[in-house]
Amino acid sequence: MADKDRILSVELVEPTATFTLREVCERGDCHAEFVIKLVNFGVIAPVEESPEARQWQFDLEALARLRKAQRLQRDLKMNLPGLAMSLELLDEVQEMRREVDRLNRQLRQFLGEP
Repeated sequence: MADKDRILSVELVEPTATFTLREVCERGDCHAEFVIKLVNFGVIAPVEESPEARQWQFDLEALARLRKAQRLQRDLKMNLPGLAMSLELLDEVQEMRREVDRLNRQLRQFLGEP
């Protein structure tokens, strides 16, 4: 199947939705052991800390980070410490880009440009 012929399925969920460990594993198509390792390395975090992984709840941000971690691991063959560092750096880059955009908007307002 050519790239243009791919079918994309989208699941609409509430922005405040949370997912159990099992649901995250189903949506991320991964084993619970992988998710637990990601939590231990600080790549993703449950909404509230609990000593038992079975009781963990994850938000949409954690699910998105899980998928990003999977892509990095698959495409770049990264280990878990590398994933943690790479995602942290990507977060910092994203934050800096937002700040640059905000500062550019302020500068345009200051200069009276549209």
